[in-house]
Amino acid sequence: MNLNSPVITIDGPSGSGKGTIARRVADALGFHLLDSGALYRLTAIAAKNKRISLDDGDALALLARGLDIRFDGNKDRSERILLDNEDVTLEVRRESTGAKASAVAELTEVRTALLERQRAFQKAPGLVADGRDMGTHVFPSALIKIFLTASAEERAKRRHKQLKGKGMDVTLAALSRDIEDRDRRDSERSVAPLKPARDARILDSSGLSIESVANTVLEWVAEL
Repeated sequence: MNLNSPVITIDGPSGSGKGTIARRVADALGFHLLDSGALYRLTAIAAKNKRISLDDGDALALLARGLDIRFDGNKDRSERILLDNEDVTLEVRRESTGAKASAVAELTEVRTALLERQRAFQKAPGLVADGRDMGTHVFPSALIKIFLTASAEERAKRRHKQLKGKGMDVTLAALSRDIEDRDRRDSERSVAPLKPARDARILDSSGLSIESVANTVLEWVAEL
C-alpha cells in the first residue's frame, strides 16, 4: 500500500448507501473519490450507443479501455458525468442502466479491462473507493475496508425515494425485484463476487441516518 495515498474502500449491495457515504467521507478527509459502479454503467451506455452486444466480452473490454469519461463535481456535492463530452448523469443513474451494468460486470474481460483504470484513481492525499469488489479485488491492501449493508426492504425504499426525487417514474415493487435480482447476480458471479473482505468492518445502516453512518466510518479511520 502507498502510505502517501491511502485507500478506504466501501463495498456493499445495491441501495446500501455506499455512494453517498463514500462522498461524505471523501469530502471530510479531502480525498479523491472513485465511483466504480459508474465505470460499468458507462461501459453499458457506450455499448448501447455503439450497438455492441452486452455478451460480447472482447468488444466490451476494448470499449471499456478507451472510454472518454470525465467526472465534474459541483459545489452542492452533486456530480456531472460526461461520456464522449456528452452529459449522461441522469442516464447513468437509471435503473435500466444499472441492470445492464450488472450484466456487463459479470464478464471477466470487462473486469480485467477496468481493473488498472480503477487503480489509477489512487493518488495523494488518498482515495475513497466505493463498489462491490473494492476491498476484495481492486484494492486488497486498503487502509480500511468497510462493507455497508441494509435490509433489502430498506434499500428498496431508499432507492424509490431517491429516484422519485429526480422525477423518475418507478414503483417500489419493481425496485424490490430489481434489487433482489442484482444481489443474486452480484453474489453468484464467478469473478470478484459481492462479499465482505475477510478483514472488512461490517456496518448495517438499517435505521441509521447518513450522518450517523458517515461519522462511524470517520471514527474508524481516526482510530488507525
